[in-house]
Amino acid sequence: MNRRDFASLALAAMLHRDGYSSDAAWAPPDGKPHFAPKAKSVIWLFMNGGVSHMETFDPKPALTKFAGKTIKEGPVPDAQDPEKLKLARVTVVNDANGQQRNKLYPLQVGFRKYGRAGVAFSDWVPHIGSCVDDLAVIRSMWTTDDNHGAQTQFHTGRHMLDGEFPTLGAWAHYGLGTLNENLPQFVSMGSREYWNLKDGHYLGPAHDAVPVRVDPANPLDYGKPEVAVTAAEQKAGFTLSGKLNKLREKDYPNDPALDARIKSYELAFRMQKSLPELLDFSKETEETKKLYGIDRPETRPFGMQLLASRRLVERGVRFVQIQHGAGGAGVWDAHGGLKANHAKNCLAVDQPVGGLLKDLKRLGLLKETIVVFCTEFGRTPGSQGSDGRDHHIYGFSVWMAGGGLKGGVVHGATDEIGFHAVENRHYVTDVHATILHQLGLDSRKLEIPGRKRLDIDHGAVIKDIIA
Repeated sequence: MNRRDFASLALAAMLHRDGYSSDAAWAPPDGKPHFAPKAKSVIWLFMNGGVSHMETFDPKPALTKFAGKTIKEGPVPDAQDPEKLKLARVTVVNDANGQQRNKLYPLQVGFRKYGRAGVAFSDWVPHIGSCVDDLAVIRSMWTTDDNHGAQTQFHTGRHMLDGEFPTLGAWAHYGLGTLNENLPQFVSMGSREYWNLKDGHYLGPAHDAVPVRVDPANPLDYGKPEVAVTAAEQKAGFTLSGKLNKLREKDYPNDPALDARIKSYELAFRMQKSLPELLDFSKETEETKKLYGIDRPETRPFGMQLLASRRLVERGVRFVQIQHGAGGAGVWDAHGGLKANHAKNCLAVDQPVGGLLKDLKRLGLLKETIVVFCTEFGRTPGSQGSDGRDHHIYGFSVWMAGGGLKGGVVHGATDEIGFHAVENRHYVTDVHATILHQLGLDSRKLEIPGRKRLDIDHGAVIKDIIA
């Protein structure tokens, strides 16, 4: 037996152990939905750092009414329970006399009701508020990681200390075939932290998002030759690389990294023409650019990403994942100076997001595109220091729109000061389950032998927000 035979035998044994043998009942997805989908694409907008639900999508006037009082003195259910108070770390910090020094912190912004449904949003998000009749707002989210690894948890459904698991975008990529052979099916824009850098994990690197910059001249890392070459020379180089990779593939037919590399080279060649055209906004009207806020320095960076996301889904990209404000914990992390922090960040994203929703709707794309606005956790009703809020995992808000979901609805609720989710509580994977359902996927049918997921990993479809 030579070394190649030995390696093949060892590989076959490992594959058989993990359930990948030729006689196993398992087969990879065929790229078709499991049932009739209501949506084709997803635009996933993630705000890094932890958006305060009270100052955005779940205003709580009682915070101002009870401002300066301790949690125990406020209206929170179970506030006398020391175990529950112990969980809410910001509310149990005592001064030298043993008294709580963290007090209920008043709302830092006004609010008003929007739309036919009369849903209350803060004055910092008027453009999103103007679209409320198209939104399904979920005010009863919870999670378990009280630090910024919760960014990973929101994307994967698992605590980062559990290990590395595929993100929602990777599952959609794994389960469904492409809608455009010249563009990636899964795109990421914006900076990502090391704990939230990859997507595919055990599904393989082929299911990582392709990072794209909104720059027609340089949209991809290593996306153009280092030296000047003609189109014919470049094509010849790709052809030769392809032949060599195919020869290598015969020796290692089950190497996911090699398979991903071959596919990425092939896609990269096709994208060199398709991506620059897609990211060239010169044919967009000035009215459209203003809709996204591209004419203003405060809104231009995010506005360009959101206009690019519309153009991506318009051309058949399945999942567009946009991270806003990465860098350290994330720009929304307002332990101090919350008013200035959130006013600035809401200004940067509010008009672009409202513009995206309106643009998708007028083009007839919203009915087949799910837009999600989410963050890793909320912020405490109590103050941290003098003018900030800490991380809060017991109740926060997200919203979704389009793709067969109801508009103008509020689902779930937190208590009077936004402390606990008290009605229709939802763990983060319930959002995942709802999105996959609208894409026509049953996550249990995507499971891989040897990688059986926990029940909570699958989540439960939020049926009340489906039209």
